[in-house]
Amino acid sequence: MRLYSLILLALSIAAAFNALLAQKAPPETIVFTAKNGNVTFNHAAHTKRANNDCQTCHDKLFPQSRAPINFKAGLHKTAEAAKTSCGGCHTPGGPAFESKGNCGKCHVKS
Repeated sequence: MRLYSLILLALSIAAAFNALLAQKAPPETIVFTAKNGNVTFNHAAHTKRANNDCQTCHDKLFPQSRAPINFKAGLHKTAEAAKTSCGGCHTPGGPAFESKGNCGKCHVKS
């Protein structure tokens, strides 16, 4: 019985380790096309600011998915009021600069 338990534990650990290895690293940057200048989201910098805690944003603000992000559904005032997407942090009194008056920090025309 004890041997069976040890084998089961070893298999569970191996499965968990394989699941971690199978995860793909997120893209370092994501570019969103916008009329007033493209927005380059630096995933690596945001992750570092969150002390590598993915749960700061996922799944609360952004579902972890490879599907396209529907960022246009809630931008600026809408996102700030609902504290969704970028507005979860980029809001008046939030942990990051608010979007109002700071367009050039995100939007860059090439």
